[in-house]
Amino acid sequence: MSSLHPQVYAPAEDTRLLLDAALRTIRPGDRVLEIGTGSGEIAVSLLDGTVEVAATDINPYAASLAYSRGVPVIRTDLFAGICGTFDLILFNPPYLPTAPDERIDDWLEYALDGGDNGRETIERFLATAAACLSARGKILLLISSLTGIPEVAGLFTKAGMISFSVAEEMCEGERLVVLLGMKDLCSV
Repeated sequence: MSSLHPQVYAPAEDTRLLLDAALRTIRPGDRVLEIGTGSGEIAVSLLDGTVEVAATDINPYAASLAYSRGVPVIRTDLFAGICGTFDLILFNPPYLPTAPDERIDDWLEYALDGGDNGRETIERFLATAAACLSARGKILLLISSLTGIPEVAGLFTKAGMISFSVAEEMCEGERLVVLLGMKDLCSV
């Protein structure tokens, strides 16, 4: 991998857990969008020619690094400026509950700071995500037990989607969980 900039989130256990879930979920021909690609580790791993991959990141250092690794990336906030629908949307959001006095003013903060309850960015993501999903599209969202797993499942429901856990792992006293979400076709 290209040299990692100190303002870019380094791939860790959560990255590997989300990648493993993506590799089990993805189908040939899928259009895949990774929101918050960071170093591009997941998107690069999916660039095998069987799927179409695009990515976004708000952090200019992350977007530049992912681009240097061959990832088609747009520097933007979540879905801003994204057109079309996708068969699989991946997101390892900032999920750590962060009090105002714990915040630091740098680009890495965008990868870590989930707001007071850890769900602020997740709420914004889920409010828009369904509109970017194809009819049978899926979302893989990585969260932590620190974020409130039932509360995030409730956010999927509020957005007209169903969700369930497809992977989990204990890591440093927290449970990392990948939720698979999709449009609730029964409510359409």
